[in-house]
Amino acid sequence: MITPVQTPNAPAAIGPYSQAMICNGMVFTSGQIALTPAGEMVEGDVSAQCVQVVANLKAVLEASGSSLSNVIKTTIFLADMEDFAAVNAIYGAAFGDHKPARSTVAVKTLPKNALVEIDAIAVIG
Repeated sequence: MITPVQTPNAPAAIGPYSQAMICNGMVFTSGQIALTPAGEMVEGDVSAQCVQVVANLKAVLEASGSSLSNVIKTTIFLADMEDFAAVNAIYGAAFGDHKPARSTVAVKTLPKNALVEIDAIAVIG
C-alpha cells in the first residue's frame, strides 16, 4: 500500500505531486524548497533559504512518522555550487552526528528560482 503525506506544517505541493509518499515502512519526500507553509518564498541568501528547506523537510518527515535521524539518503540540488559550503554547514547542523548518504548536484534553475532544494528517503519509526 502506498500512502500520500500532507501536512499544513510544510508548503503545499505546487504541482501534481505529494509532499511525500509512504511505502513499505519508508518515506520518500518530494524536494523541498524555501517556501514557508503559507506558500511565501523566503527572501535572502542560500543560508536563509536552506534553513527553511530543512524545516520543511523535518515537518514532512514528522508528518510521515519519521524524523531527520531516520533519513537514509538525501539529494541536494544547488543553483550555484559556490553555495556548497554554506548549505553544508546548515545541513550538518541539522543532522548532527547522523550522516545519511548524500548526493549534491548543481542545476541550471530550481522551481520559484530557489537557490537550494533537498529531498530525502527515510525509514519510519
